[in-house]
Amino acid sequence: MARLPNYLRSNRKRLALSQQEVAFGFGYAVFEGPESILECGIKTARGEKNAQALRKIGKLVFHFNPAVLVLENTDVTGSRRSPRIRELGQEIIALAKSRKIKVKLFSRDRVLKTIIPDRRGTKHAMAEIIARRFPEQLATQLPPERALWDSESPRMAMFEAVALALVFQMTQTR
Repeated sequence: MARLPNYLRSNRKRLALSQQEVAFGFGYAVFEGPESILECGIKTARGEKNAQALRKIGKLVFHFNPAVLVLENTDVTGSRRSPRIRELGQEIIALAKSRKIKVKLFSRDRVLKTIIPDRRGTKHAMAEIIARRFPEQLATQLPPERALWDSESPRMAMFEAVALALVFQMTQTR
């Protein structure tokens, strides 16, 4: 059996972030083991969104002292993320590197393919799978399925952050 890297064998935490285009801010999830969500939620950012988000992410990093920071790779070909979100991603990576935190990036497509292997699902289907996997922490947070004309619930960012953390965990244990 392959040996796990030190940062996975220790009890060091892993912080996953989901940067969002919508007005509210970002979702986050902190794991303290392969199946242990220590905390997850959403943080709002108004006005200077990137500056506020970066300050709040800095506080999370300081508080949880993660060994790994997991993000969506917004620079992959086909990414539809706005220039502001791409810039925020680069700023988050710089913050992590300045604190000597490992950074792992996964494309949105990779996350969906890993969580929903048959690829016949939506972000809401992914959130349902995650809520079933962590019912105590997430079942009550699952937003209702949205109609085409509705905007996405801010809580979806929290589920995307958990999905990023799960994909990271799955790629490390194979």
